[in-house]
Amino acid sequence: MTVSRLRGIPGIGVDVLGDAADAAGDPGLLRLENLDTDLRPPPVAIAATTRAIGDDTANSYLPFQGRRSLRDAAAAHVGRIAGRRYDPDTECVSVAGGLNGILNTLLALVEPGDEVVLCDPIYAGLVNRVRLAGGVPRFVPAEPYARGWRVDPERLANAVGPRTAAVLMMGPAMPTGLVLGEAHWSALATACARHDAWLVYDAAMERIRFDGLPPSHPASHDGLSGRTITVGSASKELRLIGWRVGWVVGPAPILADIRLVGLTNVVCQVGLAQEAVAAALAADDAEADVANATAEWRRRAETVLHQLADYPVVRPDGGWSLLLDARPLGLTPAELSRLLFDRGRVVATPMAGWGPSGDDYLRLVYANEPVDRLAELGARFREALG
Repeated sequence: MTVSRLRGIPGIGVDVLGDAADAAGDPGLLRLENLDTDLRPPPVAIAATTRAIGDDTANSYLPFQGRRSLRDAAAAHVGRIAGRRYDPDTECVSVAGGLNGILNTLLALVEPGDEVVLCDPIYAGLVNRVRLAGGVPRFVPAEPYARGWRVDPERLANAVGPRTAAVLMMGPAMPTGLVLGEAHWSALATACARHDAWLVYDAAMERIRFDGLPPSHPASHDGLSGRTITVGSASKELRLIGWRVGWVVGPAPILADIRLVGLTNVVCQVGLAQEAVAAALAADDAEADVANATAEWRRRAETVLHQLADYPVVRPDGGWSLLLDARPLGLTPAELSRLLFDRGRVVATPMAGWGPSGDDYLRLVYANEPVDRLAELGARFREALG
């Protein structure tokens, strides 16, 4: 029998579609199901990884909290964006990827039955980790409109109550591309202070914005600077998916607890990868590197939007994916996914389990296919839907 902590935790759907696409062995399939990207990592990271293979200190568990060079780079990176200084010794710990950092943080914050506030739709992996930690997700709906997605700041703040342990926000959010800003942080600052709640900020994609603006970081708001825990990752912005390195940055007292959870959970991150991530974060051209990648992802997003202009797609403000509302087509997302796979040779994931409204949407990832292949998407949809 399934243990109680796994009841109510579905899969994420991506694995099923990915396995089916791999089994098909068809190079003509448009792979829009998984958050991969074909854009290469920063060259400085490749070079540092190659050097690490011959470095015996990289083949070690130690130091458990992450190499000092990585913590220096991660603390400085978050500090630049948040507009404050973090101590790499007491306010930063490295983790084995961003989601390891999210789970460690939730385990350090959430008592069984505590609520965690999230936007909806949202990545099923975040929802499932809330439940795995014993928390109860409390969803605040994001609403699609002509130019993308929006969530009302006051509605977000009103979801924070006496049972709230944390507010878990991501911007741009996955899978919608929703971007949060100062109005949201101001509203949440008051609510979190009133109920003594933490704000956990998933910063995995914060620089992948299509409006050209810098990230809006909650810790830059005076009312949240002492309540914000930032979880970052090398996987998205730096395209270092297989390196499995992330970081958690925040106030020293809670970071001590998160570090303790890490010692009890994954123990340490990939030794061979840490210098590579440190080098990529600290490189002189780091901002230009992310900006260039973001420009390409935006071109791909615009291509998908143009190809599917006659379909109910919602424009993303950033990130790697966008959503299509299956309801106006008279189909469930699962039915639409199957038609696209069988008739259109397009692999896309239904959003069941990605928040209550996820049941209405199909996700299209544009980060892993070049523009010339994405330019076939409209024709493939027409072939699939008749």
